[in-house]
Amino acid sequence: MKITYTGRQVELAPAQLKKLEARFAKIGKLLDGKEERGAHVVLSLERKTHTAEATVHYYNHQLVGLGSDTDLFTAIHLAAEKLEKQCVKARTKWRDAKRVPHKSAPEVETDKPVPSEAGAEAEAGPERQVYRVKPAQKRKPMTVEEAVLEMDKTRDYLVYRDAQTDRVSVILRRRDGHFDLVEG
Repeated sequence: MKITYTGRQVELAPAQLKKLEARFAKIGKLLDGKEERGAHVVLSLERKTHTAEATVHYYNHQLVGLGSDTDLFTAIHLAAEKLEKQCVKARTKWRDAKRVPHKSAPEVETDKPVPSEAGAEAEAGPERQVYRVKPAQKRKPMTVEEAVLEMDKTRDYLVYRDAQTDRVSVILRRRDGHFDLVEG
């Protein structure tokens, strides 16, 4: 971790800088992944109170730790502890976030293709997939005209519940552009 110090009415000796770099090395291990992070530490003195502010940019977020005390090193350690807690929280959020791809069609889920029992059939032609319709979704019954309107140019068939008979029906598009109706 690269650390830059800005001292307002405060100067640090080289021995003190080594101690602070060791303190921020742990934070650097928490944050550094593929790219190295940088920390900016601002030290100031106002009315015998030392204030330390440590800022780190982490994935478009600023992690800021503030500490103030009459002793300079205590103020720096307080700021480093607060920054360390924020780093752990940000890392756990990033690690535990559920990143799941969205499904393209909500009413149809794809199952694994059904394996064919004959080995010769699998070698001869392409594998076929079975798509199952989720029965949990409550769909309103349709008439035949509504089902024809529901079908667009890309669909070859539509399974729906008939409004008059309350039975499952299938409407199929023929190659000549007309439709076949299969009533259940």
